Amino acid sequence: MPRTKSIGLRADVEATRIGIAWLIFVMLVAWSTQLVAVEPESQTDSTSAPNSLPSGVMPPKVTADFLQTHCLDCHDGDSGEGGFGLDVILGESAHGLPDPKAMHHWVRVFDRVNDGEMPPDDYGEVDAKQKAKFLKRTFQWLDQTQSQQIAREGRVPSRRLTNLQLENTLCDLLSVDIPLRRLMPQEQRTEGFRNIAEAQAMSHYYLQDHLTVVDAALDAAFERAEDRTAGLELEMPPERIANKRKGQRNRDPEMRQDAAVVWACDMSFYGRISNSRLRDAGWYDITLNASAIKLPKDRGLWCTVRSGECVSRAPLMSWIGSFEATETPAEYHFTAWIEADHMLEITVTDSMVEKARFQGGQVGFGEGEPQDVPGLAMHSLSIRRVFPGGEVSDVRQSLFGDLKVRFDKKSKRWELESEAPQADLNRQLKRFADRAFRQPVSAEQLRPYEQALHVALENGVASAQALRQAYRALLCSPRFVYFQEHPGRLDDHAVATRLSYLLTGSMPDAALRKAADRGELRDPQTIMEHTRRLLQGDGLEHFVTDFADQWLDLADIDFTEPDRRRFREFDQVVQHAMLEETRRFLNTMLVENRPARDLVDADFTWLNNRLAEYYDIDCSLEPSQWTLVSLADHPRRGGLMTQGAILKVTANGTNTSPVVRGVWVCDRLLGVPIPDPPENVPAIEPDTRGTTTVREMLEKHRSQVECAACHSRIDPPGFALEHFNAAGQWRDRYRIGNKRSSKEGPEVDSAYQLADGREFDSFMEFRDLAATDHDRVARNFAAKVLTYATGREPTFADRKALDEIVAETEEQQHGVRSLIEAVVTSQPFLNQ
Repeated sequence: MPRTKSIGLRADVEATRIGIAWLIFVMLVAWSTQLVAVEPESQTDSTSAPNSLPSGVMPPKVTADFLQTHCLDCHDGDSGEGGFGLDVILGESAHGLPDPKAMHHWVRVFDRVNDGEMPPDDYGEVDAKQKAKFLKRTFQWLDQTQSQQIAREGRVPSRRLTNLQLENTLCDLLSVDIPLRRLMPQEQRTEGFRNIAEAQAMSHYYLQDHLTVVDAALDAAFERAEDRTAGLELEMPPERIANKRKGQRNRDPEMRQDAAVVWACDMSFYGRISNSRLRDAGWYDITLNASAIKLPKDRGLWCTVRSGECVSRAPLMSWIGSFEATETPAEYHFTAWIEADHMLEITVTDSMVEKARFQGGQVGFGEGEPQDVPGLAMHSLSIRRVFPGGEVSDVRQSLFGDLKVRFDKKSKRWELESEAPQADLNRQLKRFADRAFRQPVSAEQLRPYEQALHVALENGVASAQALRQAYRALLCSPRFVYFQEHPGRLDDHAVATRLSYLLTGSMPDAALRKAADRGELRDPQTIMEHTRRLLQGDGLEHFVTDFADQWLDLADIDFTEPDRRRFREFDQVVQHAMLEETRRFLNTMLVENRPARDLVDADFTWLNNRLAEYYDIDCSLEPSQWTLVSLADHPRRGGLMTQGAILKVTANGTNTSPVVRGVWVCDRLLGVPIPDPPENVPAIEPDTRGTTTVREMLEKHRSQVECAACHSRIDPPGFALEHFNAAGQWRDRYRIGNKRSSKEGPEVDSAYQLADGREFDSFMEFRDLAATDHDRVARNFAAKVLTYATGREPTFADRKALDEIVAETEEQQHGVRSLIEAVVTSQPFLNQ
């Protein structure tokens, strides 16, 4: 984080930090409780349901009779098959269905009957009219019971900003740009998402971290406002980039023919540039002019730029970027956050070229040249500090508005020039609170902060410092930390907040606030217009990155590392290219409003030379350039399932599991629900010796009755994807043996059949079949967007709304942008 100095208030604040922290903690807990207990402000357009089946009644008679007739024989008591006893769920429902566990059990019963899983085939034929009547009445009962509960209590429990949302909001509010979420512990992900309200805890530990983040943001803003964060510019010729002389052994570049050179090598920190060490943390623009030496035939040389301390006691490095060097010198540009006292490492990171070997953990001058390996020649390097959050004038506007202030360098304090300081400070406090709370603040809501400001001024605290103290209190208020939503139809400012955090991850901008002030967000067309506006530029990049990180588990890309001895072509350049491929693919899907089925089976993707080579796709691409590539002649690739990032996060780095990948595809892409496995069923462990195939083990696993129904859905995509190894490359045979010695094993057999009996002989045939159910794919995408937008997975009562979204977008072939627009104008999105 940036080094910051006290601005005269920290000592005063620290003296009461513990007391303030405890008070705010109590406020936050009380607020989170109040949000779910408060009465609805309005019932207009609420989620209330007809009163024909009031909450609290037993299941309809037709429901109970059907289960007694067709299910009780196998599911009676604790010994019921699969550990499921009908008497248990009937008992849970004796007083209605307010209990989530009881609702979960009943939804599972409904779904298994609706999907034809129960009663099982060997039970005998069930009268179609009885089944249809059971399904209709049970659906009505579950839907109306849950809808009434939502009308009373709200659909989503109180939820707070995620770490990333908190960072973005503070940075936008104060016109700074610093990675604040690094100061907080990693968040729990529930079903992939970080914002699920029921999983968000509030504790004094969270509050302590929150206070630290707020202080860091305010420190950075006031320091920037003082214009003390002077820009840094380093211009480094090759003589300054190199730091190795004859007779010297270290890991810095060496001079060779008027260029600073590093050779292809696997040594850690080789290519560090000691003279690039930076005193202050911040954002920096980096421009490198470089070329390749001794290039391999018909390809460039892939190199990386990273930052870190570059010493063994601090081995972690931060990724900045990669580039493909050629024999012709070229400029490469990067922008990155670099921590204080870190330096750059620029080196060859290409697993496809020969590597030099050096003794003793250091490299001597001239030791690489005779080994006849490729190298990188650096001709110049420039580093310039930048401030993406805004200029000094922007920060001052955020902090002081139209107040007339000046910074006294002698006293190191801000001085306010005003004939009515209290009134002027109150006016600025109101302006700041309106933005921080994301809605107009009433006089009553603002009064405690005005009083704190007044007390500080009476105690002799300088005006600007007193204002900062009031800001600190505002930014720890429940109205800032939590979404302000109440049961029923959301007001315009709550809609603006939901929409903005969905699409940009931050508070509403000026245009969205004005629309809310004018009451225009009751109009679905206006909401769609703002949606299209926000899904442009930086907003689109944020949405794609953050949504995909959670929905597709791309946040776990670093969780495993493929074994380099088994997957020799994999390296960090490939991994980051995989991420870029998926994000660019989704970007194109949104910009061009491509059909949702393309998520499963697309005829295009984005590639650079490194990834094309890794995928064994022969196409002509410019060095270091990303290009939209047709896959018409490459049927093995196409759609999210075939992209390296997805294949990597669904494997463990060494082996693949049809079960893991099958469950992932069902849940994240196809919308096929897979319940948790019974507790008494062990997991499938791969046979690393290769004596038993995964297919053989799963055949035995499926012979258990309690496993067969789910595996009929899981196994088809799981087997189909067995043609892709743990590092995302195509394979026709398994590799067997240990890490040091392996050989080709059995052929990959991807043939199988879907749960409905349709057969396929290859991965390509499976993908074609999966893509034909485009309504289900579209519905699942909409459900994931709704989860990401509201902080709760779709409920049973949301099923009708999702069906309406699918029907509404049918004319647009369920274009993914059309689906998002339908979600943000749907009842679950517009109601708490």
